[in-house]
Amino acid sequence: MGNDYLVHLVVLFCLGMLITCFCQGDSDDATTAVYVVTLRQAPSSHYYGELKTVDNGFKHDASGRTQFQKPRYGNDTKTDDKRYGSYIAQVHDSLLKKVLNGEKYLKLYSYHYLINGFAVLVTQQQGAWSQDGGFETAGEGIVIGFIDTGIDPTHPSFGDSKSEHPYPVPSHYSGICEVTRDFPSGSCNRKLVGARHFAASAITRGIFNSSQDYASPFDGDGHGTHTASVAAGNHGIPVIVAGHHFGNASGMAPRSHIAVYKALYKSFGGFAADVVAAIDQAAQDGVDIISLSITPNRRPPGVATFFNPIDMALLSAVKAGIFVVQAAGNTGPSPMSMSSFSPWIFTVGAASHDRVYSNSIFLGNNVTIPGVGLAPGTKENKLYKLIHAHHALNNDTTDGDDMYVGECQDASKFNEDLIQGNLLICSYSIRFVLGISTIKRASETAKNLSAAGVVFYMDPYVIGFQLNPVPMKIPGIIISSTNDSKILMQYYNSSLEIDAVSKKVVKFGAVASICGGLKANYGNAAPKVMYYSARGPDPEDSLPHQADILKPNLLAPGNFIWSAWSSLGTDSVEFLGENFAMMSGTSMAAPHVAGLAALIRQKFPNISPAAIGSALSTAASLYDRSGGPIMAQRSYASPDLNQSPATPFDMGSGFVNATGALNPGLIFDSSYDDYMSFLCGINGSAPVVLNFTGQNCWLYNSTVYGPDLNLPSITLSKLNQSRVVQRTVQNIAENETYSVGWDAPYGVSVKVSPTHFSIANGEKQVLSVLLNATLNSTVPSFGRIGLFGNQGHVVSIPLSVMLKTSNNITMSSNRG
Repeated sequence: MGNDYLVHLVVLFCLGMLITCFCQGDSDDATTAVYVVTLRQAPSSHYYGELKTVDNGFKHDASGRTQFQKPRYGNDTKTDDKRYGSYIAQVHDSLLKKVLNGEKYLKLYSYHYLINGFAVLVTQQQGAWSQDGGFETAGEGIVIGFIDTGIDPTHPSFGDSKSEHPYPVPSHYSGICEVTRDFPSGSCNRKLVGARHFAASAITRGIFNSSQDYASPFDGDGHGTHTASVAAGNHGIPVIVAGHHFGNASGMAPRSHIAVYKALYKSFGGFAADVVAAIDQAAQDGVDIISLSITPNRRPPGVATFFNPIDMALLSAVKAGIFVVQAAGNTGPSPMSMSSFSPWIFTVGAASHDRVYSNSIFLGNNVTIPGVGLAPGTKENKLYKLIHAHHALNNDTTDGDDMYVGECQDASKFNEDLIQGNLLICSYSIRFVLGISTIKRASETAKNLSAAGVVFYMDPYVIGFQLNPVPMKIPGIIISSTNDSKILMQYYNSSLEIDAVSKKVVKFGAVASICGGLKANYGNAAPKVMYYSARGPDPEDSLPHQADILKPNLLAPGNFIWSAWSSLGTDSVEFLGENFAMMSGTSMAAPHVAGLAALIRQKFPNISPAAIGSALSTAASLYDRSGGPIMAQRSYASPDLNQSPATPFDMGSGFVNATGALNPGLIFDSSYDDYMSFLCGINGSAPVVLNFTGQNCWLYNSTVYGPDLNLPSITLSKLNQSRVVQRTVQNIAENETYSVGWDAPYGVSVKVSPTHFSIANGEKQVLSVLLNATLNSTVPSFGRIGLFGNQGHVVSIPLSVMLKTSNNITMSSNRG
């Protein structure tokens, strides 16, 4: 196959089901409320004038959370308190400006003496959309190109008649809309402005099935429809699945335009030759952003991972001013499992969000068992008899006739008189994981037998899989834990009365009610890095050596994501024929960022792709909704029991912050020439660079090594005693004065200069970062540099140092 390696979709397979998400809301109306917010930092009364010296703006508390520190004042308690109160008020103002950027708010009080906090009146609007005129204009004029499985043009998420506002096709876009039997004339409109398909490589290999894979831009899989809707689907589309309403959907940039370049297919994935052709055409057509929820199926061979056909095609796209977003891959949680490599590609990992659908079953012995299932509950205050499928066979069926009868796939096997009005218990076996049996068929069996509902218990041989919510039209639940399944079956079996002679059940004593799982619950333990999200460090080659490049770049919602689904999408049996599907994977995270990038490009039409990535990175959040550090799941089995604070190799710069990214203050910029100098600096790369780009490395007088690329992060695979790294920031906001603080990685001392600077709009400032290894270690350690503006901008730069070599065994101060 040569270099035309396979690529695949980055959707998570969990127990045979695919799952994803969307932006949800029930109302567009603004709401006003007063909030009293308390901060963890102690109030001034706790210090009594004994305020400690601080050199820089970071401190770790016992929980590991980075805090602002207070400056030292004199010994006069009243003077100290007054000054500290003023300082705290400034911190509150800065925090509100940063967190509520884009919202209307009025600070009513700052509390500093007995409690550290504030009262604020907030008029909640449309978040990031409010900065661009609301959802009616969010992303307008920006074209996002999707390299994926195509699109269903009939879906209401892609119609152009929802708004009465003018909605012209951007003049800079010149793409066309293929017309085929599957994709007839009129499929494209002012929303869906272009659609093509690419399959020449697959056809020459004889593996393309035109009837199954559709030789057109039409999406027979579902994945492409889903990702396009996450990024740019229309606002306010009702999400109705299995007859239940789950809210309204919107893409991140609902007025952006969509251009589809189908190069992935249900039956075989895709080939690099077709993907490169799609990228090339998208760039030629004039898209502003390219979104790829695909990764290679293996690490590229050669002198560096960066030299592969897809990454090099994307480098040319970046040269043309196109921002490129790629999914990190679902190969986590092992270190160096990253499937997106290059510094010019913005790589997105998957995180959970705060919306959770939970279900439960209440047993007659007063035990409640949790489970999953997007299903209604049974009638309130009523218990229903439990009947196991094996005990409800008709006279013509025995276990010997059908060893899988307990999976409830065929209604003709059962006695309807026995099941009618009761809860049918079915087994969830490995056959569900493989897609041989389905929840949909089992629930249809229960419905056809007039059951009150259906209960699935987990076969003990199905271990280590993560079960996700599945839609059901009738009351139902899937008990995802094998231990909880044992509790159910022990109660059920202990409640049976069996005839001693015939061995038949003469009385079913177990009863239960299903609570239902249609209502979303919201929690604070989010976001967290999902176990499947690929991790850094970034592999530089196939050996592998670590690259001096931070990957992933960012986290975005990727778990349990509602979004549009193709009417003929076959990628998930459970959502077959539905208009929406809930899916999970880094495939779902990447288009969230693609849509947000459209909003940034709309607001700042002249900034570079690197600057867009910088805005996304430096504004990222480091904390979950409870104020604690973002956690990372470390195991596929029982992931919530195996987690620890996330590092930059798990989450990149942090979790996406939409409003902050639209007002970053400072940006880090890089150009095509910078990336070329970086590639030419790789040992033995000159002939490969010439092969891919047609350019000689001698054209680039100076080489740039990974740590010296002007990225919004600093990553060192090796720190041999000391190293100076420089970064250049440019101000795209109003004039502002910044102070610099840092938290050094363990085993490293850090000094940044200057520690204060003033910068006008459009001006640049060079920062020099001196890193010294203070001990010998092969364990990666992490820190952070913060730039704190007096107008409220906070710019965060993660530091990652792997191998550290020091001749000095004495630990020096990390508070340069």
